Amino acid sequence: MTADSQGAARMRSSVPRRAGRQPRAAPKFSIMVIVFGLAGTPRPVLTLGMVETLITIRNARKGDAAEIADVHDAAWRDAYRGVIPGRELERMIARRGPKWWDAAIVRGSRLVVLDFDESIGGYASYGRNRVPSLPYQGEVFELYLAPEFQGLGFGRRLFQAARRDLSEHGYHTVLVWALADNDRALGFYERLGGKIVRRAQERFGGEMRDRVAFGFD
Repeated sequence: MTADSQGAARMRSSVPRRAGRQPRAAPKFSIMVIVFGLAGTPRPVLTLGMVETLITIRNARKGDAAEIADVHDAAWRDAYRGVIPGRELERMIARRGPKWWDAAIVRGSRLVVLDFDESIGGYASYGRNRVPSLPYQGEVFELYLAPEFQGLGFGRRLFQAARRDLSEHGYHTVLVWALADNDRALGFYERLGGKIVRRAQERFGGEMRDRVAFGFD
């Protein structure tokens, strides 16, 4: 599935979210610390004054699956309602329930989460580039934030964490796909310095949608 990111704007959805996830107020930070702990040793990357809230980007672990599924549910409804045909969107969301994410964690998929005060607000998955005809080593498969965490700079931090981990494993160039109708995603990857290197189509049920690939050298 195409990778994507979220901006500040929201779209209201009349479709109920998965039971168990309660909408949260948008987090507000006057003082903040963000820590990347992918290698097991936290490395502070942003410190503003005294620490009031600790936000970490870490590897997904057992027990995270239900919350990742909730983020996926909320983020996809926000990003793709009106873009992906409704029935197909529901099918795709339903397929990515907690059992699916738990299996991904158990098999060692490269998956990092945004941990905000022991509550997951976003995730990114990545690995080897799946399109050998494109001269890129790694790929960010997905990058999503729950709506209440959008527009706060966390998408950029997730992307940077994924790129750093890929680079440490020998994948120095990166590819990301986004649906062409998702203006927020296109703007996000352009601001990060991505260049459009391929255009293609993807089928959703009985309909086709355009998508674009961004390359990062």
